[in-house]
Amino acid sequence: MAEEDAGQRIDNYLFARLKGVPKSHVYRILRSGEVRLNSKRVDATARVSAGDVIRIPPIRVAEREEPRRLPAFDIPILHEDDHLIVLEKPAGIAVHGGSGVSFGVIEQLRSSRPQAKFLELVHRLDRETSGLLLIAKKRSALVELHRQIREGKIGKHYFAVVSGIWQTRRKEVNAALRKYLTESGERRVSVHEEGLPSRTIFTLVDAGKRTSLVDADLKTGRTHQIRVHLAHLGFPILGDEKYGDFSLNREISKAGFRRMYLHAAKMNFMHPDGSAMQVESPMPDEFRKLLEWQ
Repeated sequence: MAEEDAGQRIDNYLFARLKGVPKSHVYRILRSGEVRLNSKRVDATARVSAGDVIRIPPIRVAEREEPRRLPAFDIPILHEDDHLIVLEKPAGIAVHGGSGVSFGVIEQLRSSRPQAKFLELVHRLDRETSGLLLIAKKRSALVELHRQIREGKIGKHYFAVVSGIWQTRRKEVNAALRKYLTESGERRVSVHEEGLPSRTIFTLVDAGKRTSLVDADLKTGRTHQIRVHLAHLGFPILGDEKYGDFSLNREISKAGFRRMYLHAAKMNFMHPDGSAMQVESPMPDEFRKLLEWQ
């Protein structure tokens, strides 16, 4: 067992190494006691450590197809070291495959670096959102950054262009959010008193005649938090196809503005090596152009 694998649950360790084997079969051999960790029976929640010996029964693994080269798309790298990569994700590209998307940023990155032993998303961005995205190159880095996320120690700032003229310079929103599914099975989020506590601080940056540019300081990391909080305030993000002003969205689309105007602009955190780190992604020029749109 390599040191880099230490701390993983044994089921996840096996999934990563038994490609082509159904997860249900992995759980079955764990439940039946056919998997031994240092000669002892264990369940799926057992954690592995460096130097551990794992024994599994003979398993038929589907033959691997030749690695598929995914279509390339431009993903600028703002920073890279032995622990992590900071990418600048374009709008319109998913961070991972699923939900009707065959591949995303992480799959493309792995495809372009077949020798990389470990590449995992530290966090996620909505497909329509552009900006900063962290990728861990070591499990130890992933564990440490996830700890900081859980403890609220990673600062995140976003730029958003919203419909309407922002009236106050600064506004703090504490509105609980709850996930639900529409009748068509699509995921949505709404403000609901029984939801999870959610906090965002918005600050006015600039205003046009019909739109405003705000900075969103994300204090919790709920799904669609900024989008739902702004819609709840009556200032939906322009181009937001789930929570936005659909009539205005059609109007700006005809004028050539065809994206959601939310951008992950700044992150500050402790690098896994213990040093303070801040990364920034400039606001796209199209945000300013939309702000000046009449």
